Amino acid sequence: MYTFDFHKRVRYAETDKMGYLYYGNYPKYFEIGRVETIRSLGFDYKDFEDVHGIMLPVVGLEVKYLEPAYYDDLLTIRSSLQTMPGKMISFHHEILRPDGVIINKATVKLFFVDVQTNKRVSAPTFMVDALKSHFDQEN
Repeated sequence: MYTFDFHKRVRYAETDKMGYLYYGNYPKYFEIGRVETIRSLGFDYKDFEDVHGIMLPVVGLEVKYLEPAYYDDLLTIRSSLQTMPGKMISFHHEILRPDGVIINKATVKLFFVDVQTNKRVSAPTFMVDALKSHFDQEN
């Protein structure tokens, strides 16, 4: 398994009238977690398309809202890959408040798609190679 934590402060513009982080903004936080997790592996998300010709469209999103986040909370976006990517990659996210309470859980599933053919492809070798040691340790 590979896990990466990224910290994000809730901005005023992201809250609703009640002062809560608006529920529709959570997927943006998951995207931040996903992009920063990929960056932590040494890759630039933009290079997947521009250099390697691979798109990563979201094909599934499951979210559980457990407790609210508030304006100015410094949240932890914990993103993990619990299985080695194949033709799909699944990111498991937990968002934690500063007191360590998990306030949100989500799973985001994406396919690897060739930019030119628009067909599904397998995870690129460079990504599999970077993750292999994290999964080999579990066996």
